[in-house]
Amino acid sequence: MKLFVSEGNPHCLKVLAALEVTGVHCDVQYVNHEERVVPFLSRPALPALLLPGGLHLFSPNAICRYLFEVSGQDASELCNRWLEWEATDLQPALLQFLHMAVLQGKGSEVSKVLQGPLNYMEQSLSKGNTPYLTGEAVSVADVVLWAALYPVLSDPSLALGERTSVKAWFDRGAVMHSCQSAAQKVLQGKGLQGMKIFMQRQPAPQSSQCRGTQPCNSNPAEVEESERVVSVEEMEAASLTWSKALTACPLATDRQHPILPQEGKRNLLVTSALPYVNNVPHLGNIIGCVLSADAFSRYGRLRGWNILFVCGTDEYGTATENKAREEGLTPQQICDKYHVIHSDIYKWFQIDFDFFGRTTTEKQTEIAQNIFWRIHKHGFLLEDTVEQLRCENCKRFLADRFVEGICPNCSYPEARGDQCDKCGRLINAVELREPQCKVCRQTPVVRSSKHLFLDLPKLEAQLEQWLDKSTSTGDWTANAKQITRSWLRDGLKPRCITRDLRWGTPVPHPDFKDKVFYVWFDAPIGYLSITANYTDQWEKWWKNPNQVELYNFMAKDNVPFHSVVFPCSLLGAQDNYTLVSHLIATEYLNYEDTKFSKSRGVGVFGDMAKDTGIPSDVWRFYLLYVRPEGQDSAFSWADMALKNNSELLNNLGNFINRGGMFVTKFFEGIVPVMELQQEDKTLLALVGWELQQYIQLMDKVKIRDALRHILNISRHGNQYIQVNEPWKKIKGGDTERQRAGTVTGVSVNVACLLSVMLLPYMPAVSQTIRDQLNAPPSCVNTMLQGTGTFVCCLSAGHRIGTVSPLFQKLEVDQIEALKKRFGGQQMTAQSAGSTQPAAVPAAAAAMASVNGVDPEKAKQLTQAVTEQGEKVRALKTQKAEKAAITAEVAKLLDLKKQLALAEGKSPEPAPQKGKKK
Repeated sequence: MKLFVSEGNPHCLKVLAALEVTGVHCDVQYVNHEERVVPFLSRPALPALLLPGGLHLFSPNAICRYLFEVSGQDASELCNRWLEWEATDLQPALLQFLHMAVLQGKGSEVSKVLQGPLNYMEQSLSKGNTPYLTGEAVSVADVVLWAALYPVLSDPSLALGERTSVKAWFDRGAVMHSCQSAAQKVLQGKGLQGMKIFMQRQPAPQSSQCRGTQPCNSNPAEVEESERVVSVEEMEAASLTWSKALTACPLATDRQHPILPQEGKRNLLVTSALPYVNNVPHLGNIIGCVLSADAFSRYGRLRGWNILFVCGTDEYGTATENKAREEGLTPQQICDKYHVIHSDIYKWFQIDFDFFGRTTTEKQTEIAQNIFWRIHKHGFLLEDTVEQLRCENCKRFLADRFVEGICPNCSYPEARGDQCDKCGRLINAVELREPQCKVCRQTPVVRSSKHLFLDLPKLEAQLEQWLDKSTSTGDWTANAKQITRSWLRDGLKPRCITRDLRWGTPVPHPDFKDKVFYVWFDAPIGYLSITANYTDQWEKWWKNPNQVELYNFMAKDNVPFHSVVFPCSLLGAQDNYTLVSHLIATEYLNYEDTKFSKSRGVGVFGDMAKDTGIPSDVWRFYLLYVRPEGQDSAFSWADMALKNNSELLNNLGNFINRGGMFVTKFFEGIVPVMELQQEDKTLLALVGWELQQYIQLMDKVKIRDALRHILNISRHGNQYIQVNEPWKKIKGGDTERQRAGTVTGVSVNVACLLSVMLLPYMPAVSQTIRDQLNAPPSCVNTMLQGTGTFVCCLSAGHRIGTVSPLFQKLEVDQIEALKKRFGGQQMTAQSAGSTQPAAVPAAAAAMASVNGVDPEKAKQLTQAVTEQGEKVRALKTQKAEKAAITAEVAKLLDLKKQLALAEGKSPEPAPQKGKKK
């Protein structure tokens, strides 16, 4: 990476401080203020970070956040809010301050300019009672705000009042060598005057820029760019790109099988964690693995990359044996049954695998046994006698996932026999305190058995050498890096690779012929065997590390097995295997305020989604919108309805439909002649910038964040139409009619671009838009080339197709019915009779329930609860006084009680579970 900075530029102070704090290795090059280092921008943009793939970041805060993420420190939600506040509230005030203090010499007046932002910081720091903005440790928010405020708070001549908390916070940063070093490099010890040359080149700020001082919860991309000023050079560059021809090349959607690596192309092998066959995947499983991988694969094909996307069902292990026993089937029959269920679910969600296979195949046995013998040959296996838990009631040794007990490390009461979900550490099942068989709940006994182990300590040096390279050159999510580091920090231990089971890949060693491979040795090899079942030339993908980049998609609980255990198996085999280049791990998706539970009827599972009547594209959109990229997130029915109705229906759908309807109504379905004026070029430049940000984010697998830029474009488009009012101008003279034609033509071309950008998220809607616009197929290949190519796809004279609305409103009563259906209500109803106190006759209880129900009142109260909940959340976000929050929470609880009575339920709250840490 290379970082371009200039002396005297206060924004460069941020990135240099972040670079020093994180310790990320990066070349730093000093250039003058006027140097244009970002090739696609016609104006200087500093600082700028050149990434290994050739892309540039040129937002100071984005660069800082990227450096922290590279170092394994992902930004929290609170951290992101501070960064947003700095960009939208603090920076306008700071620019005005710097203009007054540096260029006008009005130091005495600056306290008024910064009074609001500094008061807000003082209030937040004093209430938070923590040394830093987001907690006990320095975050990217601290570095960014410290650097931004350094010119102010380091100048003793400026009278800014007594703000003890801000001063204490700033002083903590001031004593850090990294921050002082960055300040010296940028300002050269000259203080405010060190920025004079830079400030002379900046436009004078408007006082109206100084707005309120409360952090908001809106998307940073939306807020930051709503006020973005577009230069004349950007407009001209955008209009020049607009005039280019469409790219003539094979369609991104055309694939010739088998897909094999190609010389001169970027070859990506994409896998998603193999779903276990014996259960139905819920929404969290779907977004964590297959949907995220599908969105990225679709995007990569649009970029012209050569991609093979494989997945399949993981079918061996005790869980399958138990499921077979429950259903009176053989393990193979269970696998056959549930493989079809999984396949049908993913087809409905439009997951576009190149091949969806399974692990119960001859290829799996052949490849797994080959890797085993190679590891054995190179001396990376150990033999040892293991004490295992055996359930005498079930008459079997218990697989790790069928033992539960108290974690010996952190005392979490529901730790599994292989790993604790709370502290993340590996566990041997016999180490659990108070273990239980999860099948029968009896206490198992300890028995001895001889097993084989992968000698991880012997492979540790090789692993660390490979990890250093992979994590520094590839896109590993912050949680993947953190989890992997924690394993290495604790020191690797030999890992058992055999199990006393019947259903699994047989161990070929004669001394262990009655055993099978442990599922976490065996299952990742499924990626290889599934590819081998797709093509007999599978080794061109899996034994080709110099030509192939491997992307693994998974939830965070699968990280250690993909970053440590499986790579050690392949390194030990010494057969030139392709190891993971980019490990993409999500956090967890919860359901409303609880966990998904099939047994309790809580949550939406894959086979249920299609029965809701909501199209799969809307499910895809919402799951990707709330994708848990940096922290856990939650599926919410109310929020899904809100995003559908506001973002899809009123924003995106409204814009696309309006443009098409104007062509149909005013121009007989023919795209009119477009004569671009400055306002049109401004829109093209804004849209082009959003497209560039989309590409940069998607290239880094920031799928959720990239989606915001699609919605920003339609927002720009709606505003453009609203300001220009083509429906009025079409009734005027020739000049006004021409103007209406230009606005209409530009709008449908923006809609065409949106159809391409939407394809990874909503493939059916994307195709529908292109069908309605009768868009040329080559538009799919053109738009996402390079750093973004927004060309005029629908030129004057182009005839569009029939235009119709893309989305339907989700009504309150529809959403409430779905929420009740999937919220475990049916389970409550079934058990109501058994929980009724004996003193109350069942008939009387039933009568009271019926008489208490008031659907109309319940509907009104539901809305009231939603609004009050938003109010409480807003107060908490703003760190309001505790008394004020308590009062509003009391109102919320009272409303919930009234709602429960109106729905015929008990107003008493259900017993709460322990808080999830």
